[in-house]
Amino acid sequence: MLHALDLANLPDADVVALAFEGREAAHRELIKRYERPVFSLVFRMVGNRELAEDLTQDTFVKVLSHLDRYRTDFKFSSWLFKIANNVAIDHLRKRQLDTISLDGSAPASDADSIAATSFDVGDGAENALDEMEARELGTAIERAIASLRPEYRSCILLRHVEGRSYEEIASTLDLPLGTVKTYIHRARHELRQALEHTRE
Repeated sequence: MLHALDLANLPDADVVALAFEGREAAHRELIKRYERPVFSLVFRMVGNRELAEDLTQDTFVKVLSHLDRYRTDFKFSSWLFKIANNVAIDHLRKRQLDTISLDGSAPASDADSIAATSFDVGDGAENALDEMEARELGTAIERAIASLRPEYRSCILLRHVEGRSYEEIASTLDLPLGTVKTYIHRARHELRQALEHTRE
């Protein structure tokens, strides 16, 4: 019988294999490992806590019911984030939601949700004026990223918030490497234009 402690020490590929066999404990272990980062990514895309929770749940339903489609020559996390990203983008396209928070959006009312969605825009405010300016800049960045096309937005978030390499982003989003670089270049250009007024 598998214990949670045993599962916690296994690499993703082994846990996925057990989950594919229908082991509920393995299903729970995968959710435990990735629920927070998936929620964080989706929340940054849609900017609403309840919606992000629903879309995160949708993501795991799709992942766990289609484990037969997972190819072990790819990182499980990349495959998972790809599905999460597609779920979020599909929703954005249907609802045309263009809200995202970089400083704990309005729905982020508790410490956990704020931590899950926060985006550092400086190296820490030294006084109240610095903090106010940092928050104003955070709001400007928030609006600028919210105005990006969903495809650009996901690339920028994966690159600058999740810290993913270009290669990982290409794998996660199932895009050619050149396309990822183009999207990020265009997104940065649009962000620079949108934030031009914040420069001193």
